[in-house]
Amino acid sequence: MAQKKKGLINRLLEGKERSEEYARSTLPTNRWQLFWDVFKGNFWKIVKANLLTILFMLPMIAVIVIINLMKGAQGEIYPFGANVGGGYPFYPAQQGMAESLNFNLNVFLYVGLIITSFIASVGLAGGMYVVRNMVWTEGIFVANDFWRGIKLNYKNALQTTLFFIIIFSVCGALISLADLTLATGIDKPVWMMISKVTSYIVIILAGLMSIWMIALGVNYKMSFFLLLRNSFLMTVGTFPQTIFFVALASIPFLLLLFGGFFTVLGVMLMLLFGFSYALLVWLDFAQWLFDKYINPRITGAKVGRGIYNKDGTSALTGDDSQASIEYEKSLLAYGRSRLIARPIKPIDDGMEVYDLPTSFTRDDLKKLRESKQTIVEDTEAYALEHKDEARYVEYNKQFDEREKALQDELDKNGKKKKRKPPKLLGQ
Repeated sequence: MAQKKKGLINRLLEGKERSEEYARSTLPTNRWQLFWDVFKGNFWKIVKANLLTILFMLPMIAVIVIINLMKGAQGEIYPFGANVGGGYPFYPAQQGMAESLNFNLNVFLYVGLIITSFIASVGLAGGMYVVRNMVWTEGIFVANDFWRGIKLNYKNALQTTLFFIIIFSVCGALISLADLTLATGIDKPVWMMISKVTSYIVIILAGLMSIWMIALGVNYKMSFFLLLRNSFLMTVGTFPQTIFFVALASIPFLLLLFGGFFTVLGVMLMLLFGFSYALLVWLDFAQWLFDKYINPRITGAKVGRGIYNKDGTSALTGDDSQASIEYEKSLLAYGRSRLIARPIKPIDDGMEVYDLPTSFTRDDLKKLRESKQTIVEDTEAYALEHKDEARYVEYNKQFDEREKALQDELDKNGKKKKRKPPKLLGQ
């Protein structure tokens, strides 16, 4: 009676949290829930990863701030508005002077960005690896994972950074040159306007492709040109979703554009978790698309990392994809209990293992082997004799039917012609 009371008290104190089904049901069931679960459960790790990332971003940030301060100082130093009204002293027309100075400063900016990109890529490589592991719901040791991410992803991060900065520099130079040409006067300015608009479009496209290159590069092994091609396809194929999630990930940085209180708030958020937050939003969304279109085609790739679905189907695809089927087959294999699926002979007092004496001989070892073999044969004979009993047949039937259906689906999928999928990046 006392034992029953103790068990009741334990259940009242501990509640249903001890139940395995309850523990599994508390896992996130979609990527939105996974984002919030990772963000609140790993907040200080996110902050640490963000600080490490910013540490290597500081030279690039310094270049951007210094050039912007120099541009702001131009309005105070140079008399760009001296010829538009009365005033003293009087300066001759300064047509195109502001655009010329701006062009020169932009050249220094682009050169500085290219040089500092080699350092910034170190932080990007480590940060995106740490955040990717968070999205995969793996155990995180920020410092160790950060340096491991540098070893695995620095090349990809540098390629991505240089790809965007070079395109940004070339297009930015064309925009500045068009502004200078328009300011100094031209008979047909329409071509300059077309050049400016085209350059802005190319910069936006390169930016979207670059963030897809980050997501693809931290998950799969690809050559640069294959990475470039796939990032373009992902950008074009998911353009509305890409724009939405880029805007969502950029919230801390967009606050910097509003000035005043919002600028202060944006700087605080950026220093606290801005870069890690942006990577978390983006890689979480990218993982959803990878699970839907890429991972089902890759042998060994896991679908729905960190996602729990109560109905047993893929929480992301909702269909019988290759990876989902393989995953369900493994669940079936683990779910079929050997204690229930086959007859097990009850303990028989007449069957026992030969007990070796303290000082044993070769004959004693032989008797030990024979006793073990006798028990094995007797157990197998019992299982063979009772295997057709209804309780074993019905139990195994439900597993056999589902496994057959899954195998048929796999065979059908295997007949479809598919491109060679990318390889998984080492973890």
